[in-house]
Amino acid sequence: MHSTVMWMIIGMAVVTYIPRMLPFLVFKGKELPPFLQGVLKNVPFAVLGALIFPSILLIREGDILFGTVGTAAAFLIAFLGANVIVVVIGAISILSLYSVFLM
Repeated sequence: MHSTVMWMIIGMAVVTYIPRMLPFLVFKGKELPPFLQGVLKNVPFAVLGALIFPSILLIREGDILFGTVGTAAAFLIAFLGANVIVVVIGAISILSLYSVFLM
């Protein structure tokens, strides 16, 4: 049993290391085209959006307005120029007030 777990850990380490290492080997000393650089710079935002959006709709079962209020609050606070921590704390605070006074 112990050796099986160890081999699983080693296997997972290898399969996560390979995709991280390959770009360094393939593109070593090469400049990517500007279009591809632009696309790759936006990938983290796209992935983050894809991970967060379903949670907005499903944060409270049967109450889609709850997630919508939190999202709107976060967007507004971020639009005003606050840093990420302030955006998160502000959205949580507004949802807390929403829960207490409107639920």
